[in-house]
Amino acid sequence: MATKRTTKPPKASAPVEPAKCQPCNGTGNVAVTVRVGRKRLPVGQQDGLCLNCFGTGTAA
Repeated sequence: MATKRTTKPPKASAPVEPAKCQPCNGTGNVAVTVRVGRKRLPVGQQDGLCLNCFGTGTAA
């Protein structure tokens, strides 16, 4: 007599999305303060490449 299967086969799961990068929140850009003048006063901000994920937006 054949033996009975006691465990169920694993279910197919949905594809797992990679985690978002924390500093840029998955955008790949971070704000960089622009400083001007002899006293290096902050004037504004510009977009810069996220060095944590190198612009991909996913955590490594």
